[in-house]
Order: sequence, then structure tokens, then C-alpha cells
Amino acid sequence: MKKTISLKKKSQYDEDIHKYYRNSACGPVTAYAILDFFLPGQFQNINLLYKKLGGTPIGLFTHHFIRNLSKILGDDWLVQKCSIEEMKKQIDEGRPVAAKFDKWFTWHWRGRYSYDYHWVSVVGYEEKENGLWLFVHDNGGKNRPSQLQSLPYEPNAEILAFVKVEPLKK
Repeated sequence: MKKTISLKKKSQYDEDIHKYYRNSACGPVTAYAILDFFLPGQFQNINLLYKKLGGTPIGLFTHHFIRNLSKILGDDWLVQKCSIEEMKKQIDEGRPVAAKFDKWFTWHWRGRYSYDYHWVSVVGYEEKENGLWLFVHDNGGKNRPSQLQSLPYEPNAEILAFVKVEPLKK
């Protein structure tokens, strides 16, 4: 059964993102989309978010994403890596999940993956006869807005990391 969460679509190549950040802004744009889902309108400046998260010209490391997003959100939030089963649980509970495709720093250089190195927002999944499929916002391209894509999990599994962002119940 296909079910997706609605997120504000944002391209990492939009004019409001500094031209030097655009090629490596997928992590901050993913964080922005998830933050806007939980806290609409509170985070508008992706250039500032790029700096606060620790973005670099080669991308945003997972541990920086987790540590710095945790600092931004504070103690009332849980930001941490999660398994595929926890990712599905988050989606089932109506919360998007960040996903990082990374063949370079996982030392899996020879596979055929959906992305080599890229952050996306996972907004749904579907179990099919041929395996699990993820629905993600791809963060756009040059002269193209972000779009929803369906990607197979299994061929990407060895290079995928998921990060959940969850408000803590108090």
C-alpha cells in the first residue's frame, strides 16, 4: 500500500541558495524540508542552515547532520540514526526520515546505486513483490524542482543511512 507524507518541495539549486553551496546543499535542504514539516516557517534561510549543520563542499557528514540538528532543535527532540524497520515505523507514524546515499565513505564504489552521494527526505514506502520501495523527495536539479521518486531499497541498502527526527513526548 502506497502512502506518502506531504513535504514542502525545495530544490538545492534554487536561487535563494548561495551558488557556492548548491552542489552540496542536499543535506541542508533535506533538513529544511523535515524542519518545515514539524515547525512550519521557522527555518527560512538554508544558507544559514548549511553553516549551522556543518555543510562542506563535499557534502554533509551524517554525524554532523545528527549532532548539529540536535543542537538546533534542543532537548525536546530526538535526532539519531535508525534502521530500516525504524524508518518504516516513523513513516507509519506520519514522520518523514532523512536518508543519505553514500557509496564513497561506505567503501562500496562498484555498485549501481540510485545516487552516489546524496541526502533525500523519505516520505513513504511500499512493499511490492520485487521488494521494498522508498518514496523520496530528490531535492531537485539544475533548472528542475524537487520531485517525488520511487527507489528500490535492496540495491541501495549497503550505502543507505537513515536519520529519524522525532519530537519527544513530555
